[in-house]
Amino acid sequence: MIDPVSGEHVNDRPARGPSTTRLPLLLPGSLSDEQLTVYEAVTGGPRDSGRNPPFELVDESGRLLGPFNAMLYSPSVGLPLQDLGAALRFRTAFTKREREIATLVVAAHLRSDFEWYAHERLGRRAGLSDGETDALRVGRAPMLADVRERVVYEATRQLVAEDDLADAVFTEAATTLGRAALVELVTLVGYYRTLALQLRVFRVGVPDGEPAPEWPAGGDPSGGTGHE
Repeated sequence: MIDPVSGEHVNDRPARGPSTTRLPLLLPGSLSDEQLTVYEAVTGGPRDSGRNPPFELVDESGRLLGPFNAMLYSPSVGLPLQDLGAALRFRTAFTKREREIATLVVAAHLRSDFEWYAHERLGRRAGLSDGETDALRVGRAPMLADVRERVVYEATRQLVAEDDLADAVFTEAATTLGRAALVELVTLVGYYRTLALQLRVFRVGVPDGEPAPEWPAGGDPSGGTGHE
């Protein structure tokens, strides 16, 4: 079929999974040169974890899953967006645990199903325990022995809840993490908020056969449908 907005060929088969995505998954053979550049940056970059990835980047037909399919629709935006994500995951001063604590706080606050599905698995690879991930999922402060991790958690929690940092939290974060890391943390929160919004708008759920996260009762704090 031809996409009515872009004029590009898209996959005619229905999307897999319990919810229908608003952006059909694109087959690798249908991609333009610009789209193929984005595709190769995602699948051939540092996100490719070899034989045992924590979550799947592509389906059995080679189509990008999660937020990455949307990046193909606008390569001029998708390419720098995926590079920003790679920089935040692989080129910051944070440990893997610190990074995943922050990302899971964002995913839980926005109840972003795919974001949680992917980063819970990354968090477990980084050493987060069941108790720590369960606490983050329901919005409780996990029991963290490391001072830097506690500061990352508290700063991220305040950023997603209030879109700002109080003077005391800012000062503690800048002192404990350093100003460069604090810039990276604020950017990380903004990046994963962006992905969560795209996942929500384009109705991207967890991959077929994977359970959606169990969010606590009390409604969706972001005011949306929860289908991300």
